[in-house]
Amino acid sequence: MWNLQNTYACLNPGLFAHQAPTPVTEPHWVLTNPALAESLGLDPAALNSDELLAVCAGNALPPNSEPLAQAYAGHQFGNFTTLGDGRAVLLGEQLTPDGARIDIQLKGSGPTPFSRRGDGRATLSAMLREFIISEAMHGLGIATTRSLAVVASGEPVYRQQAEPGAVLVRTAASHLRVGTFEYAIRQGGAERVRELADYCIARHYPDCQQAEQPYLALLDAVIQRQAQLIAQWMQVGFIHGVMNTDNMSLCGESIDFGPCAFMDDYAANTVFSSIDQQGRYAYGNQPAIGQWNLARFAESLLPLLAEDQAVAINLAQDALGAYVEYYQQAWVQGMGRKLGLSDATEADRPLIEDWLTLLAQEKADFTNSFRALAGDAASLTELPPQPLFEKAAFTQWKQRWHARLAEQALDRAAAVALMQAHNPQVIARNHQVEHALKAASQFGDLQPCEQLLSHLSQPFICKPGMADYCRPPRPDERVQATFCGT
Repeated sequence: MWNLQNTYACLNPGLFAHQAPTPVTEPHWVLTNPALAESLGLDPAALNSDELLAVCAGNALPPNSEPLAQAYAGHQFGNFTTLGDGRAVLLGEQLTPDGARIDIQLKGSGPTPFSRRGDGRATLSAMLREFIISEAMHGLGIATTRSLAVVASGEPVYRQQAEPGAVLVRTAASHLRVGTFEYAIRQGGAERVRELADYCIARHYPDCQQAEQPYLALLDAVIQRQAQLIAQWMQVGFIHGVMNTDNMSLCGESIDFGPCAFMDDYAANTVFSSIDQQGRYAYGNQPAIGQWNLARFAESLLPLLAEDQAVAINLAQDALGAYVEYYQQAWVQGMGRKLGLSDATEADRPLIEDWLTLLAQEKADFTNSFRALAGDAASLTELPPQPLFEKAAFTQWKQRWHARLAEQALDRAAAVALMQAHNPQVIARNHQVEHALKAASQFGDLQPCEQLLSHLSQPFICKPGMADYCRPPRPDERVQATFCGT
């Protein structure tokens, strides 16, 4: 069942610390992901077994496991800090039946040398939140870490108050971060970065090995993936909440779902994270922050780009300059598909931006407004009416939009199908997530979590019982702030 290796353990020991998970007292299953287990080459039926439960709780190690905690650094809200896995242990890399190499990590598995006086544990609520949001992202077709299981520890975790503890089993293409390179350049210099860059290329970007300048090609490839990822976030109204460089995966996956949220009413300055007092990571700032983070990655690579520092800086600046083009192209094309345009170009930007301006002016629901344009109103009949569609400004914009649709090769039916394939019916709305988390952590009722996950697994398909998951929150249900699990 297990087919583990740990190539990360073959790197310089300065990049990690050997660390076994700390056992828990009374583990029991909370949520499992049979479909993910099968794709990993694990027997889904084993998700009911005591043997796998012990592994997922950190009470036993699978064969060939070489557990470790990774070291990294990060710019947190712009300030550099030395960090590391303070409550997570990498068990190894599972070689899957389709040839992929997937990290298996326990989160909330106890203290490590990087815990900085933390307890190394996690609350049940925070781990369920990561399970729900990561699976929501997967359902939307956005690259993401995923969750194999949540296991209750049977032990309390103390934050603002005592809460039930849990361990999350997280999978990822890898846990390499921008902050990993920031740590390497400061701790080991150019040769440490070279070793890490070679590892990153071999694992994630093998085509770069054939490039004339492999490390410059690596920088460009990472920039492209991050631009595309953030453009996808923007298209579904996702706000990461803590876009520190230690939370930016180099393989282009969404990672670390702490105070993240999906937007209800459209507003570019939307912030949910309780720790983002200045709005650094607001919805509308995410593209620029992505470029800022990538600049920190480029700085770490400078010694590998050219012997002459001035030449290296120019190469890095040129690569970073391409980020804007990559992002804008991905954003225009993605937003175009949401409006039924299969061939959107920069010339369509005014049409797209004017639509978003209408949403902002009317404080309209982002997800439902896009979906309603697709002519799929039958699935939304139980939802509150949207005044936006009665406005003269919308009528004028709609005429421009229909004229643009008529110019493309797609007929109207194909355009509607395109829109329905790129505008979800359901997202992980904050009030629904919070309701599910409260039911599970305070009352032991997992049904709301399971029902929400069922709808999030097929967010583009209208199913019976979905309407309540599509509606915006009532005033008394609005979530004003989200919180980091630590």
